[in-house]
Amino acid sequence: NINIPSSITNIEGSAFSRCSSLTSINIPSSVTSIGENAFNGCSSLTEITVSGDNANYSSYGGILFNKARTEIIRVPQQYSGTYNIPNTVETIAAYAFSGCTNLTGVSIPSSVKEMGNYAFSSCSNLQNVSIANGIDTLSVCAFSGCNNLININIPNSVTSIGDSAFRDCKSLTNIAIPSSV
Repeated sequence: NINIPSSITNIEGSAFSRCSSLTSINIPSSVTSIGENAFNGCSSLTEITVSGDNANYSSYGGILFNKARTEIIRVPQQYSGTYNIPNTVETIAAYAFSGCTNLTGVSIPSSVKEMGNYAFSSCSNLQNVSIANGIDTLSVCAFSGCNNLININIPNSVTSIGDSAFRDCKSLTNIAIPSSV
């Protein structure tokens, strides 16, 4: 467990990357920026909490969001089951769900307009993905390494699918790509 001291204002990208024994992290109000991949590869991480008076970040259910909860920044890798992304979310950050090996399903609402690269990569037990009309691009390596992915619906709002979006999705035997792509 890590309690970041209140003297820290910036968590650099990859700061805690691959800290495989880290189970929880507490972010104080002093933190004003968190770099990309700050918590990537933290395979034991179950919870991220943010001080309620932090001006830039928040947490809900152990998941790291921006303050307004319009962006999912990081889901702890030990998150399990199906996750219904809240309707307030407009952006899924790069690597937000990456390596969540116990995630089995995700529902992406129409409020989501943007998905970062590798957003769901290496979610090895992810089986079902539901995407509502709204998002226009499935990002680079969005679902790469999701080798148990069986079902995904791609809505008509999608106009572009990034390179290797479904690389190593060995269980995905049928996919319907809309004419909008």
